[in-house]
Amino acid sequence: MTEKHSIVRSVGAYLPARILTNEELAKTVDTSDEWIVQRTGIRQRHIAAEGENTSDLAAAAGRKAMENAGVGIEDIDLIIVATTTPDMTFPATAAVVQQKLGMHHGAAFDIQAVCSGFVYAVATADSYMKNGLSRRALVVGAETTSRILDWSDRATCVLFGDGAGAVVMELGKEGGGGPRRGVLASSLRSDGHFWNKLYTDGGPSSTQSMGHVRMEGKEVFKHAVGMITDVVHSVFEATGYGIDDLDWFVPHQANKRIIDATGAKLGIPPEKVVVTVDRHANTSAASVPLALNTAVSDGRIKRGDLVMIEAMGGGFTWGASLIRW
Repeated sequence: MTEKHSIVRSVGAYLPARILTNEELAKTVDTSDEWIVQRTGIRQRHIAAEGENTSDLAAAAGRKAMENAGVGIEDIDLIIVATTTPDMTFPATAAVVQQKLGMHHGAAFDIQAVCSGFVYAVATADSYMKNGLSRRALVVGAETTSRILDWSDRATCVLFGDGAGAVVMELGKEGGGGPRRGVLASSLRSDGHFWNKLYTDGGPSSTQSMGHVRMEGKEVFKHAVGMITDVVHSVFEATGYGIDDLDWFVPHQANKRIIDATGAKLGIPPEKVVVTVDRHANTSAASVPLALNTAVSDGRIKRGDLVMIEAMGGGFTWGASLIRW
């Protein structure tokens, strides 16, 4: 019996050249390297250059993912960009990426689920392929979060950075012997009753402005661990796998304490958890593919490995996908 499903063919990433360290931040806001590291695990973040837009980061990561997959833009028929910092209110940043990559065919659109955006995008591309709407997709998480920060607010400005990560997903038709590769199951959730715990205080309809990130940190932390473990268990139930079967856990890189608490609650050994938050801070929708890229590039994640990705973001939104690499 042959079943349509999506395979993750490759991953790529891009980080802006400028690095902003905790020590540099401490010169402009009331904080310190020790304070930031102790509470978040973050040591530095990358900041997009003047004139460097989200679409530029996304296109660079996309090119790398396609290069690693051995495919060209003519082989892609769908571009999905997960971002909360689009170049413009419209058109979609994905359409701008389509233009920058020289693609005239197929479809391109954005997904806005904040930090959960990449997980939502993977599940969406998987669904498109299962339903015959795409054969090969470029799925990108890209952010220039530095552009929506209040740099005088130490509760938020120390947490975020800019970057992009991408995967090439393609239709697979494996049947018969051996474990099936690709996206095995996804679980997506949201609850808008918590919108004011993590949000921007502006937008086109409400204030005709961009706004800045505002967050109730303790509330986010309180809900994050429970929400994440909920969708992880949901995906395990859907697939019949369990914690012991997992090779790698690739969480949203928001805060080392949240990552540690989630891993402990799920019973995942620390050596199976991919952590990159110290290198690029919270890059919102880009954080999961950036972590994936690191673990694939350094040889940890190998073909056939069982990989769980998860994220939680403003909305609240949260989700997880189980992938056989």
